[in-house]
Amino acid sequence: MSFQSLLTSLNHLTKLHRSLFELSVRKTDVVKEGNIDQLNELLKNEQKYLAAVQTVDKQRQQAVVSFLEEKGGTLLNTPTIKECVEYGNEIEKEQLLAEHEQLVYQMEQLKERNDLNQQLIYQSLQFVNLNISMLQPQTETVTYSRPNQPKQKHVNRSLFDSQA
Repeated sequence: MSFQSLLTSLNHLTKLHRSLFELSVRKTDVVKEGNIDQLNELLKNEQKYLAAVQTVDKQRQQAVVSFLEEKGGTLLNTPTIKECVEYGNEIEKEQLLAEHEQLVYQMEQLKERNDLNQQLIYQSLQFVNLNISMLQPQTETVTYSRPNQPKQKHVNRSLFDSQA
């Protein structure tokens, strides 16, 4: 019974990570479009999935402990799937390794997509900062002044002069 609950939790984790990956693909498109409202909505959905991942991962940890106890394995700090593979029979080993590989694959895809999204957001922020710095007035004088004369304070002007 504990073996089946372990497989079920691994399968559920894989599905949750696949859903997170699909969200991150949509997030890439939303960041490219610059739609902040949709990005906020996607982030809210992502938080729900992350909470579900935490819950299912706790179930997985409990299933691993019960599986190892059932098989007579030794419980160290935090038991892992690899330890379960060592104590399982041939069929259990194959199924556990297959589910584990699928989960790792989904997690790697998700990590790569999140790295891409992070780079896109960083580039967007650089572009915004560049535009802001271009719109701010320059405080340096353009004309010649004597080096031994005290510098006069410059009046900061906005790019858009309201008195013009």
